Amino acid sequence: MGMTIAEKIIAAAAGVESVRPGDIHTVNLDRMMSNDGTTHLTVDMYNNQLNHPHIADPKKLVFIVDHNVPSDNPKTAASQKKMRDFARENGIDFWEGKGVCHQIMMENYVCSGELIFGADSHTCSYGAIGAFGTGVGCTDFLYGMVTGTSWVLVPETVKFNLIGKLPDGVYARDLILEIIGTVGANGCNYQVMEFTGEGAKTLSISDRIALCNMAVEAGAKTGIFEPDEKAIAYLEEHGRKPKAVYHSDPDAVYAREYTFDLSKIRPVVAKPDFVDNLCPAEEVRGIKIDEAFLGSCNNGRIEDLRVGASILKGHKVADNVRFLVVPASLEIYKQALKEGLIDIFMDAGAIVMNPNCSVCWGSCQGVIGENEVLISTGTRNFKGRAGHPSSKVYLGSAATVTASAIAGKIALAEDIQ
Repeated sequence: MGMTIAEKIIAAAAGVESVRPGDIHTVNLDRMMSNDGTTHLTVDMYNNQLNHPHIADPKKLVFIVDHNVPSDNPKTAASQKKMRDFARENGIDFWEGKGVCHQIMMENYVCSGELIFGADSHTCSYGAIGAFGTGVGCTDFLYGMVTGTSWVLVPETVKFNLIGKLPDGVYARDLILEIIGTVGANGCNYQVMEFTGEGAKTLSISDRIALCNMAVEAGAKTGIFEPDEKAIAYLEEHGRKPKAVYHSDPDAVYAREYTFDLSKIRPVVAKPDFVDNLCPAEEVRGIKIDEAFLGSCNNGRIEDLRVGASILKGHKVADNVRFLVVPASLEIYKQALKEGLIDIFMDAGAIVMNPNCSVCWGSCQGVIGENEVLISTGTRNFKGRAGHPSSKVYLGSAATVTASAIAGKIALAEDIQ
C-alpha cells in the first residue's frame, strides 16, 4: 500500500520504510524555529528544570523576534533580551526586526522533504514547498532542542483536489477561506491537508504559502503541496536544494477527498468571531470599519502588496480609517520600495510599518478599541484577537482589505472607480 507525501517525510525522519496513520514514531528533526511569543518560557525550562542542559545541534535552531517589534513594554523587553542572550551564548541563528518568522524561514531555511517543528501554530506554512512543518508547545520544543528528536503520531491525510484556475480579482486567500468555510474550523483536526491536482499547479509559491499557512485554522496538523518545478525554482532562487522530493503514491490512502473548482471561487469574508463563519464578500458590503490591515505571514508578501497598491493608486484612505501596511519581511519591504509601492501606500495615507506580526498578533501595533471594526489579512478573527473583546475582526483578501480602506466600509475592488 502506498504512502502520501506527509507519510513519506515522517517515514524518512523515523528511519523506517513505511508508516501508517495511527503509528507513533520517534523522528529526527531537520530544523526547529521559535519566536518571541514563547521562547523565554523554553529558556526558563532549559535553565531551571534540566539536570544537564545541552543543545543537540544549535545549527538546527532558529530564534526569531517578530511578535512585538520593537518591544512595547519592559516585560516584553526582558523576555526578548533573555531570548537574545541565550541565542548568542549557544550559537543559535537569531533574527530580529527582519520580518515574520514563517516568511524568514521560507526565504532562508525551509527545504522540500524536511520535518520541521516550530513553536508557532502557523509553522504549517512550510508545506508550500513540500516540507512537513507543524507547530508545537514549549515542552515539545525543549525536548527537540535537547535531543534533536521527537515523537509523531502519524496523521491521516485529506486530499484537496484543485481544478481550474482562479479568476482575475480572486486570490488564494479567498480560496483557503472558502475551503475552511466548507470543511469547518474542526474539519481536519490532526490531519494533513494535501493540496493537489492541475489547479494546484497554477498557484504561485506565495499562493501555496497562503493555503498551507491557514491549514491549522481547519484544525490540521499541517498543509502540504507536492514539490514541483515551481518549488524547486523557488529553492534555487534562494540558494538551496531540496532535501528530498516526495510525491504521493497512486494507491495512497486518504481519509477523505474534496474537489474545489478554482474558477468558481469568488471574493469571500470571514465574519467575527470564527474563521469558518464565511460569507460572500458582497453580503457584508457597507459595514463601517475603523481599521484595515494588510500584512501577516498569510498575506504580507510582495504579491499582496502589489495587489493592494494597484487598487490604492490614485485614491486616498478614507477619513477616520487607519490602514496599516506591514510587509512580512525586510526583503519584501526592500522590494516594495524598489517598485514604488511604499510611496503609493504612504501618499494615500496608509501607515507603513516595519516587518513584524503587527495587529494579526494583536498585542502591540494597531490594537483596536472598544466596539471598533477591523478588516484584516491576518490569520485569525477570534473575539479579542486584535484588541478589546467587544471589537470585531473580519478577514478578507488583500484586494478586499484595500478596497475597504478606501471606502471606509467593507467593499470589493470592483467598487473602487
